[in-house]
Amino acid sequence: MFRKDVLDNGIRVVSETIPVSHSVSIGIWVMVGSRDEPQEKNGISHFLEHMFFKGTERRSAKDIAIEVDSIGGELNAFTSREETTFYARTLDEHLPIALDILSDIFLHSVFDLQEIEKEKRIILEEIKMVADTPDDYVHDLYYKTAWKDNPLGQPVLGRKEVIESLKKENLIDYIEGYYYPENIVISAAGNLNPDSLLRYLDETFGRLKRNKHLNNKILPKFVGNVYGKKKGLESVHLCIGVEGLKYTDENRYSLLILNSILGNSVSSRLFQEIREKRGLAYAIFSYAASYRDTGMLTVYAATDSSKVREVIDLILKEFIIIKKDIVCKDELRKAKEQLKGNLILSLESTINKMTQIGRQEIYFSRNFAIEEMLHNIDAVTSEQVQRIAHSLFRKDSIALTTLGPVTIKEIPAL
Repeated sequence: MFRKDVLDNGIRVVSETIPVSHSVSIGIWVMVGSRDEPQEKNGISHFLEHMFFKGTERRSAKDIAIEVDSIGGELNAFTSREETTFYARTLDEHLPIALDILSDIFLHSVFDLQEIEKEKRIILEEIKMVADTPDDYVHDLYYKTAWKDNPLGQPVLGRKEVIESLKKENLIDYIEGYYYPENIVISAAGNLNPDSLLRYLDETFGRLKRNKHLNNKILPKFVGNVYGKKKGLESVHLCIGVEGLKYTDENRYSLLILNSILGNSVSSRLFQEIREKRGLAYAIFSYAASYRDTGMLTVYAATDSSKVREVIDLILKEFIIIKKDIVCKDELRKAKEQLKGNLILSLESTINKMTQIGRQEIYFSRNFAIEEMLHNIDAVTSEQVQRIAHSLFRKDSIALTTLGPVTIKEIPAL
């Protein structure tokens, strides 16, 4: 059963009780990420996420780790371009302990100076690790190519010189600016008592008082651009794509179907044509990323340097085909069943359910029941898929990024 409450200070709480589950997942969502950072502070959201785990007034970093392990739970966090999320997953009987730890790190972290310097070294190693992982690094380069100077194109991990320069007062100022009640959503799913949960949250998170911060975001403009970075690799890694849809767009289900048909499964057109039929790439897939005001539809592939031109041409060919030829009923049906199956299976996990209701509250300020989402998938027509393909795959709006021993300077128009 779904329920929504609002604490007296403005923090929204959404929960879904699942009596048959033996676990509970709870997440603290702060609506701030790398796209909210000024260039001179790029990486502070992610750095701050790490620092919340480095000691509180009552617990050291080691105490936190031992206490979580002692109940067989999971305590973690992640930073994206629009959100910073702290979450815990535990057996239902240990929820009070998990809540105590989660509220402690969120409300009472001390940000010790020695821990800050130590964490700088860890983050710098993480940045180097991504740079040495081409199938990750190419996506950072691609975002910069597609969004150019807009903060949406900044890497989540930030830049080396920024991380090295961060001070404790920068972290405190950032918390004061963005970690205010109206910017926070708490979501929980599993075998829980919503009344008990609300009482605990009211006594802890409900006491948080900070003034609302006005953040004037710059509307991103997707740039049809080409960028190649030479690197001594065995393969060329590439991302090619177009501007997509914002999170709340009414055509989002048509986009999901389009993405599924194009490259989001092993039966998709790109996987079958480029990998299975021609053997040109081991890895090829597409994905749709959506944000509060824009999005992108992207194809990633890794191939031999001698085949990169051919792979790009084949990807563009599939763009043209799906614009020109209407999707047949059988292919549409299979795409729908794949989406519905993935959705239903994913929601058997309390952490996925917690994530779903949290994001729905952030972007829609409402909950979508599973039946409504399945209905919306079933309602998509072949004509709608073709229309969304026509609107997205335009000759002047393709971004391409390559990473490897060769670079591509231009791509043919659609």
